[in-house]
Amino acid sequence: MPKNQLNPKTISLFILMILSYNVYAQKGNTYCNPIDLDYTYMIYNSNKNISYRSGADPAVVKFRGEYYMFVTRSMGYWHSKDLSNWDFITPEKWYFQGSNAPAAHNYKDSVLYVTGDPSGSMSILYTDNPKKGDWKATPSILNDLQDPNLFIDDDGKAYMFWGSSNLFPIRGIQLNKNERFNPIGKKEELFNLKPEKNGWERFGENHSDTKLKGYIEGPWLTKYNNKYYMQYAAPGTEFNVYGDGVYISDKPLGPYTYAANNPVSYKPGGFMNGAGHGSTVLGPGNQYWHFASMALSVNVNWERRICAYPTFFDSEGLMYTNTSFGDYPHFSPSSPEKKGDFTGWMLLSYKKPVKTSSQVDTFSINSVVDENVKTFWLAEKNDENQYIIIDLQNSSSIYALQINFHDYKSNLYGRQENFYHRYKIEGSQDGKTWFDIADQSESFKDTPNAYIELESPKKARFIKYKNVHSPTPNLAISDFRIFGKGNGHLPGTPKKFKVTRRQDRRDALIEWEKVSGCQGYNIKWGISPDKLYNSWLVYDQNALELKSLSVDQKYFFSIESFNENGISKTSKSISVL
Repeated sequence: MPKNQLNPKTISLFILMILSYNVYAQKGNTYCNPIDLDYTYMIYNSNKNISYRSGADPAVVKFRGEYYMFVTRSMGYWHSKDLSNWDFITPEKWYFQGSNAPAAHNYKDSVLYVTGDPSGSMSILYTDNPKKGDWKATPSILNDLQDPNLFIDDDGKAYMFWGSSNLFPIRGIQLNKNERFNPIGKKEELFNLKPEKNGWERFGENHSDTKLKGYIEGPWLTKYNNKYYMQYAAPGTEFNVYGDGVYISDKPLGPYTYAANNPVSYKPGGFMNGAGHGSTVLGPGNQYWHFASMALSVNVNWERRICAYPTFFDSEGLMYTNTSFGDYPHFSPSSPEKKGDFTGWMLLSYKKPVKTSSQVDTFSINSVVDENVKTFWLAEKNDENQYIIIDLQNSSSIYALQINFHDYKSNLYGRQENFYHRYKIEGSQDGKTWFDIADQSESFKDTPNAYIELESPKKARFIKYKNVHSPTPNLAISDFRIFGKGNGHLPGTPKKFKVTRRQDRRDALIEWEKVSGCQGYNIKWGISPDKLYNSWLVYDQNALELKSLSVDQKYFFSIESFNENGISKTSKSISVL
């Protein structure tokens, strides 16, 4: 063979990789949280032989019409043209241990700046070619920074904000951009947690640990309509109630005022929880998006994933996100008209009968339909003979699927090469005759939270997952989620809806009468009937202890029920002083 001629097998492999990429690239207009990225295996706990992949603290920024996402300890970063399809960049120069709680800032589309040295002492990095990643460092070092956030205003004045502590507040200082970003003036203390007033800032799962102080961290400044919105995270990244609040000011260094509708990014219920330590970016079609961290927290507390929610500023200048049904399919940032809207595709697989090829005794197959990311099915072997069959019990229209693979004793660390998931999804009306729904048997993509939107809906009663190749030593799946439309009736609106504010005004007991034939309920609340910006998705139960209220704030509440056929009419909102 001539020296420069490619081997035919190499050409065939290359073509297969291209076809595989096109299969993986988002065909439709929807996405589903957690976002399916080729997350990096962490080295942070490798000295303890704890293996897990994670993505957290996303800093998403637009630069020259495209988007870059910097994520804690990822050994690089992601790039996208539409905020929907992401590819990983291994830069020429980067932090050896990965960045920690990184931040990024676009300065007039000329230079992209990044901060996030794990040591807390850092030079500000910059490049005009992030795709290449030839990062350079300013010849100066800023010390004692954790969770830094660099912001350069329209007038060219630069500022550094930081904070990650259960003691110290969010702080800021002006920098001289034209003199190596050296500090100007004194450090300003902007604000700290006030858990005695703001219930959502209390530490613990469901804000239940009253002994330990919550952490304030992850500042991110967004300028909108000449106002400065300083976002911050609390009370702890491993909890279901991890979220982002916001203070508003007329100046970057304050004084700042607490927003009455806090928290602004909050997802305590549903399949996967948490919506904290995020960043806000203006996406396609001038729609804002908030990217944040979700808690998996099985192998270790810091095992996390990335989520994204549409973000808005109302007529009174209040910032808020829409996390309602936040881990169901929504229209993606690249969708022309409906970006961020809920598709209305319901969960068809919840607690439905399941069969499998095998299972390790203590890791039940029922875990794949329980809407709990912390439980998982573990197969006895990791080979092509493993399968899962879900009986939806009725013929339904299938629109999308999500397969959440779990790391069980993976013994993997850092970025992985030649890492890919392969499987087939089949459907059947009778459980005997099967037809193809999705074929990823030749994929070269690493899809730990695989989301597949079908080109057109398929009618089926039975759905089968057939394993072809799982790149981890063990085949484990936390949930196999099937979305679409059932053919039954909508559930009724819950009756006897009642909210009782506790003596501790940060808490409220929410109760309602069970609705026949429903899967769960979506509780909404806010500071006025037209500002019910927060929500909590609960399954099966008919009561909720809410502990995220502010002492001096009046609230309004409503409720709706849902099942695989859709969502009921929302109840009239009720006020609670």
